[in-house]
Amino acid sequence: MLNSAVIRPAVFDRFEDISAGQSTRHGGVSKPPYDTMNLGKSTADDPSDVAENRRRYCAALGFRPEQMAWSKQVHSDQIRIVDAPGGSEGYDALITNVPGILLAVSVADCASILVYDHINRAVAAIHAGWKGTVAQIVAKTLALMADTYGTRGADCYAYLGACIDECSFEVGPEVAEQFANDFKRWDPDRGKFFVDLKKANVAQLLDFGVPQPHIEISPYCTLLNPQDFFSHRHSGGITGRGMSGIGLKST
Repeated sequence: MLNSAVIRPAVFDRFEDISAGQSTRHGGVSKPPYDTMNLGKSTADDPSDVAENRRRYCAALGFRPEQMAWSKQVHSDQIRIVDAPGGSEGYDALITNVPGILLAVSVADCASILVYDHINRAVAAIHAGWKGTVAQIVAKTLALMADTYGTRGADCYAYLGACIDECSFEVGPEVAEQFANDFKRWDPDRGKFFVDLKKANVAQLLDFGVPQPHIEISPYCTLLNPQDFFSHRHSGGITGRGMSGIGLKST
């Protein structure tokens, strides 16, 4: 069992000008079934508990809640260029080169991807469920960073957070048919397809030119580790939300 409220990606350790981390479900104040570090405003949790949890999460990364930028996610391929903190709706990826803003995406089985372009000092936080993965949201986010900030793959470092692993992510044929063969497996004993969200999203990073050694992949599966991470599938839909966030520190 994890003890920390926030997992700090080692891939970003060399950079002192950013802060990044994925929350666990520990260290908060929410009551079951949202215990304890529920960061999701869209849940039926006590809003004051969620606010306190967000304060603790932001503080762990060196930010205040009013410095956070987020969006109500809709499993789309829409990307928001962020120039000020605050909420929005309809975006599943956020990018910025403005210091003092913590970009954050919510997760409870879906993949989260954090990216840092250390040459142009730009960051991205991406939410990728199966729909976003099929829609190539990682590739589109990197392309927008290239157009907006001059980002190149060779200059990027990335973290792919804890999400549902291939061994647990069984899907129907209508979902499986949307993934290339490299990212799915048919299990004849269980009569189900299994999709690899981590591999599919890492492939988009690699295709953009991010070097393999610059990519860190969380070893954790949210469904197999429900004591440490919120899992929508494990809980039957009644659960909290974690966050993955990244931000440039204020100078």
